[in-house]
Amino acid sequence: MAVLAPIAWRTPPRHYGPWEQFASLLAEGLVAAGHDVTLFATADSITTATLHATAPAGWSEDTTIDPKVAECLHIASVFERAGEFDVIHNGFDFLPLTYSGLVATPVVTTVHGFSSDRIVPVYERYDRTTTYVSISDADRHPNLHYAATIHHGIDVEEFGIHPNPGEHLLFFGRIHPDKGTADAIAVARRCGRRLDVAGIIQDEQYFRDEIAPHVDGEQVRYLGPVGAESRTEVLGGAHALLHLIDFDEPFGYSVVEAMACGTPVIANARGSMGELITHGVTGFLVDDLDSAVAAVGRAGELYRTGIAEHAARRFTVTTMIDEYVTVYRAVIGNRT
Repeated sequence: MAVLAPIAWRTPPRHYGPWEQFASLLAEGLVAAGHDVTLFATADSITTATLHATAPAGWSEDTTIDPKVAECLHIASVFERAGEFDVIHNGFDFLPLTYSGLVATPVVTTVHGFSSDRIVPVYERYDRTTTYVSISDADRHPNLHYAATIHHGIDVEEFGIHPNPGEHLLFFGRIHPDKGTADAIAVARRCGRRLDVAGIIQDEQYFRDEIAPHVDGEQVRYLGPVGAESRTEVLGGAHALLHLIDFDEPFGYSVVEAMACGTPVIANARGSMGELITHGVTGFLVDDLDSAVAAVGRAGELYRTGIAEHAARRFTVTTMIDEYVTVYRAVIGNRT
């Protein structure tokens, strides 16, 4: 089968790149389960699958690459070889759907969310001829049909409980108003705790105006993007992860990864958060800054080993792979 990854970043990403992270976990999990997989990704990608590449690197990492040109060639390359595969798994948003009617090979698309209502007509056009999988029930669009909801899995063995977690709080994610970085700073100040901020700067003006003035290296520290080698230390070392999002997030890798480290998550009750977090067990669902501040005080009451065990039961790559294989078999059977 073919797995089509995005090419904004390497697969797996060095730091940020949730869609590329998903493609990597999917491809590696399928190979480990004994499936023959060709991963369509950047040439510098690392995989145990057969790698096919038309772009030397991610266009976010190499500014000499034109994103539109690279993406068109990349997507075309998998559909030009469609006859070689039983299934094409599209992890690349809506554009590959426009190729799907030109081939007989069934296409399964993981819908990572909707960047805008303007892209929904593409999904609607191919709703009856391709297969959609949502990454949370909260992110399902009422006009579309889905074969399943499959939560992302993580390699839980890469994460562990920190032997001596600190009293500080953590923000982990892209620095953008949607992610609530400024609100995390406000909550940390009210709690009298240090805040570590980790992630790429996606909105430069927001960072300059709302975040940078508070970064003093003591009460607020900016760690920059955090790679795989440091994720357990950063996520596991915090008293709690603040995930005070200002949008309906389809999923949240950092939420699940923090819980895999035994770290409680305090999140605004929006989007998929109610599906990922068990209130009062693995963290707290809150509605405003006052309730977030109160939750910080209660986070120390939660059993970190229990949080990690809960995450390990619910969010494994093995479970994710099993559920996707069930979808693949169904679409292959329907085609036959």
